[in-house]
Amino acid sequence: MKKFSFLVLIICLATNVFAQTEPANYKTALNRFIRFYNTNKPDSISTHFSPEMKAALPADQFKSTTTQLRTQLGDIVTTDFVKLEGTVALYKATFKNAVFLLNIGLNAKDQYTGLLLKPYDAAATTAPAAPVETAFAMDPSITESPITVKNLAGSISGTLAIPKGSTGKIPVVLIIAGSGPTDRDGNSAKNGLNGNTYKMIANELGKNGIASLRYDKRLVGQSVSSTTETQLRFEDYVEDAVNLINFLNDDERFSRIIIFGHSEGSLVGILSSIDEPVKGFISAEGAGDSADNILTEQMKSQPTHISEGFKRMLDSLKKGKTTDNIDPSLYFIARPGIQKYLMSWFRYNPARSIRQLKIPILIVQGTTDLQVKVTDAEKLKKGKSDATLDIIAEMNHILKEAPADKDKNLATYTDPNLPLKPEFVKALITFVKHVR
Repeated sequence: MKKFSFLVLIICLATNVFAQTEPANYKTALNRFIRFYNTNKPDSISTHFSPEMKAALPADQFKSTTTQLRTQLGDIVTTDFVKLEGTVALYKATFKNAVFLLNIGLNAKDQYTGLLLKPYDAAATTAPAAPVETAFAMDPSITESPITVKNLAGSISGTLAIPKGSTGKIPVVLIIAGSGPTDRDGNSAKNGLNGNTYKMIANELGKNGIASLRYDKRLVGQSVSSTTETQLRFEDYVEDAVNLINFLNDDERFSRIIIFGHSEGSLVGILSSIDEPVKGFISAEGAGDSADNILTEQMKSQPTHISEGFKRMLDSLKKGKTTDNIDPSLYFIARPGIQKYLMSWFRYNPARSIRQLKIPILIVQGTTDLQVKVTDAEKLKKGKSDATLDIIAEMNHILKEAPADKDKNLATYTDPNLPLKPEFVKALITFVKHVR
């Protein structure tokens, strides 16, 4: 997502351990954070934020949040290094009044790119040794070019992939990312996601004579925005997608535009396709119910104090009111700074919204998706009876082959070269080629 994580909705990732020894720069960053936190100097912490984090989390908002946390949790007493996941170090942080998992993200300049508290689960912090990682390479028959499209708050940066030697106009697919701080390739250093899903989709499309545009979400990667976390609304994502649709529509190289929306991007794709020059829509692992119902159901697996706290916050949002004094255990999903975003997101029901589309629709759903169930795809199909529904056995949320076993399923999230599920690729290419 953006600079906050809907970890309940997308997944609590069990990612690889990239180092067993605490890196010196993270130790320094941790000690600096503890020193300023315990002495009630949040402003001194925010001066070490990366530019992107400063934009997403202004100093005054960080100060208010940190002061509230310190009042409820007390000082940090001890910390224990757990592991490193990409550019994020995980620590068991023992506060005076509670124990949490503290995530610290750093960039190449050792500036904070993320600070996140999650409920501590000792079992979840154990992971197998990491495999050797290699980057996924695009097929040489495809030319990639960077693009930038301006919006009122800044600009969206993406990659346009076009088959070499194309003659005449060709179809183009706009790839809309799912939840979390996801980049154009389908990866998120903050969440330990490294599956290259969207890059692989662009590769498969290109090999079949189809162009594509994938992009960094607002506040992610090279996309630049003056929008802060508090100001972000679900409609901002729709606005960005519409701008990109118009950008592609103005390019005479393309014969037709097809929208591909993954996970949360499915709803973004539905809304952005209404009354726009789009010829087809693909929903991949898209929710079939409103986000408030989905989150409420998923929160049932959380400890009672967390699920009840979420329900109270949700009840307030439904009345148009935010909840400033919220339990720290809910900060990962419902802290004050993102509650207005949640409010804007909750008002949409995908199964109802999809009825407004008057174009060919393909709904793709894997049977081993840990986040979105087959019933969600069926709800979308019920909302649009003439849509094509393709249920793919043993395909998970990131469109890779995976068993139902949770740990083995999650292991695919950090394998940058594991191919897309072949049945998914076939369904994707067949649909795009038949859209007119």
